[in-house]
Formats: sequence, structure tokens, C-alpha cells
Amino acid sequence: MQLPSPHSMGLVECRYLVWAPTSGHIGDRVLSIASAFLYALLTRRVLLLQLADDMAGLFCEPFPGATWELPAGGFLADRIKGLRRGSDRSYGNFIRPANKDKSDGEPTAGLGLRAESLPPYAYVHLEHDYRQAEQLFFCDDDQAVLGNVNWVILRSNLYFAPGLFLVPRFEEELRWMFPASDTAFHHVGRYLFHPSNEVWQLITSYYTSYMASSFQEKIGLQITTFAWNPVPFEEYFKQVSACTTSQEKILPAVDTTPGVLHEAAASKAVLVSSEHPEYAEKLRSTYYEHATVTGETVSVLQPVGGGAGNLSRNQKAVVEMFLQSYCDVSVVSGWSTVGYVGHGLAGVKPWLLLAPRNQTAADQPCVQAASMEPCFHAAPSYDCRARKKGDLGAVLRHVRHCEDVGDGLKLFD
Repeated sequence: MQLPSPHSMGLVECRYLVWAPTSGHIGDRVLSIASAFLYALLTRRVLLLQLADDMAGLFCEPFPGATWELPAGGFLADRIKGLRRGSDRSYGNFIRPANKDKSDGEPTAGLGLRAESLPPYAYVHLEHDYRQAEQLFFCDDDQAVLGNVNWVILRSNLYFAPGLFLVPRFEEELRWMFPASDTAFHHVGRYLFHPSNEVWQLITSYYTSYMASSFQEKIGLQITTFAWNPVPFEEYFKQVSACTTSQEKILPAVDTTPGVLHEAAASKAVLVSSEHPEYAEKLRSTYYEHATVTGETVSVLQPVGGGAGNLSRNQKAVVEMFLQSYCDVSVVSGWSTVGYVGHGLAGVKPWLLLAPRNQTAADQPCVQAASMEPCFHAAPSYDCRARKKGDLGAVLRHVRHCEDVGDGLKLFD
């Protein structure tokens, strides 16, 4: 077997990319796996996943007659557990000797490394805490080096696909694969991710019972709050309402005049996904207690109740992501990877609720995204072409900064 050898033995018939699990939310993992699959296609590698126990029962195998799951046990599976940022086997570490004598402090590509000096496998750390040396993964010369390593082990909780568009050797094939750059996740996600039978049964049952009615419009509202940016419920609900009613007119305003009735008009459904049920409850009571100024009826739906009680947190999240993907309009909290997956699968450009500041609603409640693509959080700051730190949102026309994450990158058409 090749792996126990201390050095690369030259290219063999098959090369592999092994995706290692992270502790992040299922939305992070879905976006990371989609990025890993795209990288595997571009580098002609077989993609294998080391799935954590909490991902069991979520998705079907995407490739007929084959599995993408790394077998449990064995040399490689045991080694993966100890691979983290700064590991001896990390790519950033084994190119570091070539940079130690540089006086300017800027890392350089590892193109000068000889194939026989490369290890049998390399670990690529692309989590949110990755260092500048590890950002060289997005450099053309470093991809040439990694091309000589048969086994690449990747751990990431990021949607790093936009970074692949910055690598010159991938540009032509990516243009061929995605004539419209902002459809990358839409196509990859719909190809890769198919809910398991158990999860799919719940999705179809809920959709048939509650969403298949003759609503003129189905609006997906995905609300996420973060521990690192807390905001009181009433304050954030005020921002959600300002976006959906007064600013964008996605939902009709209510008439608080007692006893006023309006002629019945069109009907809308609002599918509210959140770990905090009070958002759906308050919105439902608002439209139950008051008529709308337009005469439209608004039904507020909340998917993770009833039959979803026995499902895991991740299974519930998958149910919500797919139900959100069947909505005509999408409103999601900025930074939310679950929200990104829902509108990405739907192929719609969402309204993004901007992050609150100092526990106060954002001055501008929301902005409509110019692209349906997810955002690459914690994007690299090293410009490989200029060989120094730079603004990677200004390198290519179709790779620019995200509306909701100022230093993030996303794909635009």
C-alpha cells in the first residue's frame, strides 16, 4: 500500500480527495462538501467523505453503484483524527522551509519542491481559522505542487468555491462548466444532495399538506441569530418586519383599525425557519389578529413541528433547507449557511437581512443580493498574482465581495 511510505511514490492511476468532518453546522458542511466536489472535478480526484455520526441518515449516495464514504478504520481514517491547523502534515507546514529565509515575511509558492520530497499525503486546512501560509492553496503554483500528491485530505467549514475561480489553471474549465458563474452551487448542490428516504418522506408530506395549496406566492423566511452577535428578539423582529413590509413590500402591511375588513385578494404563504419559534408565532398572530391593507391573506407556516419531533437537529435542518428551496421568494439572515443552501438550491436571489450592530437592528434592514451564490466567509487575503496581500474582491469581475460579509467573496455573473 502506498500511504505508509514516507514520500510520494509518483502519480498512480487514481488520486483522492478526502473530506474530513468539522464541528460546524450542517449548512457549513453542505457548502464545504459542494466546494470539495468541485475541486475534485477540477483536479481529477476521487472524492471520499469521512462522515461524522451526526450526518448519518441525511443524504442518499449521489453516485450510482459506488459509495463516497471513506471506510471506517484503517491507516488513513486513524490519521485524519489528529489533523488540525498546524499539523506536521499540513500543506502550509511542508512548504514553510522554502519561506523561512525570506525577509519580507510574505509566503511564496511551493513550486520548487521536488516530487520525491513530497509526503504520501497532504493535509489542507481551510477552516475559518486558517493561516496565511495555508491560503497558498488558492495559488496556481501551489496547485501544481499538490497535483503531485496522490492523497489530499481536506478539512473545511467554508464555501471555498469562489477561491477556485481565482486559480488560473482552473479558469477555462470553470467557464465551460458554469457559463453563468453565479450558478455554481445551484448546479453542484442539486446534483450532489438528495435527502434520505426518511427525510424526503417528511419533506414531501409537509409540502403536500401545507404548501401545495393555491397560494399565489410562497415566501421563505430563514431567521438565524448568532452567539457572537446577540440581538434581542423584539429588536430583530422589528428589522425583519421593516425589510419584508415597509422596505421591500414582500409582505403586506396590516391595518390596525378595529373592525376593518378588506375585499379578499391573493393569498401568500410564509415559511418561517428558525431555531427560535417565537418569530413564526409573532408573525402568525400579527396576520391572524389584523386584516392586511391589500386584502391579501397571509398564512404563516412553521415546518419543524409535529412529525419532525423525532428527527435529529441536522435532519430538521435538511428538511427546512429543502422546503425553503421550494419558495418563490427568499429572505434570509446574513451569514446564515442554512439560508445560503435554501436559496441556492432554489436558484433565487435572496433578500439578505444585514447583521445587527451592538444588539440593535441594522439601519438598513436588508439588501437584495445580486447573486444567488453563497458567500465564502473568511476568504483569503493573499493575492497570488501580485504575490502580496491584496483585495481579492477586485481581481476578477465575477469574484467580488459579499453583501452581508464585507471581507467575504462570492461569485457573480
